[in-house]
Amino acid sequence: MSPTSLSLEYLLRPSSLKSGKKPGLFMFHGYGSNEEDLFSFASELPEELEVISVRAPYDLDPFGHAWYAINFDAEYGKWSDDEQAKESRDKIVAFMDEAIAAYDLDEENITLLGFSQGTILSYAVALSFPEKVKNLVALSGYINEGILAENYTQKDHGKLHIYASHGQVDQVIPVEWAQKTPDFLKKLNIDFTYEEFPIGHGVSQQNFYSFRKWLVNHI
Repeated sequence: MSPTSLSLEYLLRPSSLKSGKKPGLFMFHGYGSNEEDLFSFASELPEELEVISVRAPYDLDPFGHAWYAINFDAEYGKWSDDEQAKESRDKIVAFMDEAIAAYDLDEENITLLGFSQGTILSYAVALSFPEKVKNLVALSGYINEGILAENYTQKDHGKLHIYASHGQVDQVIPVEWAQKTPDFLKKLNIDFTYEEFPIGHGVSQQNFYSFRKWLVNHI
């Protein structure tokens, strides 16, 4: 089944449900990867979910894709293009609306699953627009306040559920950045689970089983 033409490229695993609105799960990959990366999880996720793995809009040379540029500067070190990230945040929201309409998804039961840069964008979407997201699985990322909507603190985050995890020896995104997440989420009264695993920048089998169990209990 070839995916319907929407504003971003994506892969689709259809829901097992034959009638009614379907719970949707949107996947957002990391910097330099593509929509096939996290899609490898799809066959192991609950069958009732309509799984949509999205390709980031910016092409990298020679291959791969990004949600926003990460620049390496001798004077400033590594820095992120927050304006480009905000553009991607809004592109994701528009794409989600398109996909919900195209695939008859349940707008009250939408889950985001991100890895690394995809997690940073997923946080930006869920915290900026909590009315659009029920669950967030945030793997190996952190919250970048600079790309959240200006009025996010005025939103009601009471229906949002977040599972966050990080590798204790992550060499790409320091675990200390992720460890700020619980306090941030508590201030917004968000129901969350935060876990660390003895791994680097990736998802171990133990990590996968843990977030899948959480997801089964929350969809």
